[in-house]
Amino acid sequence: MPADAAPLTPSAALTPPAAPITPPLESWEPSRAEPALPYPRPEFWQALRRGATNRCPVCGQGRVFRSYLGLVPECEVCHTPLGKLRPDDAAPYFVILLAGHVLLPPVFWVERAFQPPMWVHMALWLPLFTIACTLLLRPVKGAVVGLLCRLGFTGNEHLPNLYPDKP
Repeated sequence: MPADAAPLTPSAALTPPAAPITPPLESWEPSRAEPALPYPRPEFWQALRRGATNRCPVCGQGRVFRSYLGLVPECEVCHTPLGKLRPDDAAPYFVILLAGHVLLPPVFWVERAFQPPMWVHMALWLPLFTIACTLLLRPVKGAVVGLLCRLGFTGNEHLPNLYPDKP
């Protein structure tokens, strides 16, 4: 037995060691905090306006288009994946709807008031419809991209939407 060790007494040998003091048990609950969104959700009209003016719908600084109708792969400022969004046929549909509602009343008025021959209609209205649709297509496609960003679409059907709450 080492010299510095205390001798064992019968009472010390029979008493159990003292249990460590533990705090009272608390029930565990998971964190209820909302996860941080990868991209801030833009307001509805703000997203449409930014997209229509060739600005990133999320940050308002980067560009949406790399060419006349080609989307950039991602915003150069906030890195939102704009190139994965698929506006597909929505933009041409809205352009035809807008151009038709704006230009068809004058077509009917000219026909009713002057009754010109068909070639005059073709020479006047076909170029006008073509120019109107060409000028409207890019801003409307940008607005559709803004709408898709607002609604939280990612462009990848295997990933969840950017904003899991309601739009």
